[in-house]
Amino acid sequence: MAAAREKPLIEAWTDGGCRPNPGPGGWAAILRWRDHEKELSGAEAETTNNRMELTAAIAALEAPKRPARMIIHTDSEYLRNGVTRWLEGWVRRGWRNAAKDPVANRDLWERLLAAAARHEVEWRWVRGHAGDEMNERADRLATAAREALLASRERSAG
Repeated sequence: MAAAREKPLIEAWTDGGCRPNPGPGGWAAILRWRDHEKELSGAEAETTNNRMELTAAIAALEAPKRPARMIIHTDSEYLRNGVTRWLEGWVRRGWRNAAKDPVANRDLWERLLAAAARHEVEWRWVRGHAGDEMNERADRLATAAREALLASRERSAG
């Protein structure tokens, strides 16, 4: 019997943020597999840091055409804790947090769960702005996406 085809390994570095928070924001994801690399980024006019961090991770998880083994690098404590510590309880409690309040950003958490379901995902936290080359690059891409949005809004207004 032929061995099952092994899922490809894809590493992704994600980042998101906005200035001010809430306000205009940007997100980015950099994916690497074999000898390939892909950059994804985008922006929203009115958002939060947490929504941009989630959006970056979702974009990374939705990008592969086939199921894969994925390592997602993030500097977001919110994303890391949400995925590794809080999410199971939120779902069990009907999308209520420990204080019984509705979970913030439920729409994005549900989308993240759906996107992650087709992959084998390992979440790795990296300290932000601490010299991790790929994390810094994702931060620059997210910032550039936000700045491009602001520039296009200024051109439209002027």
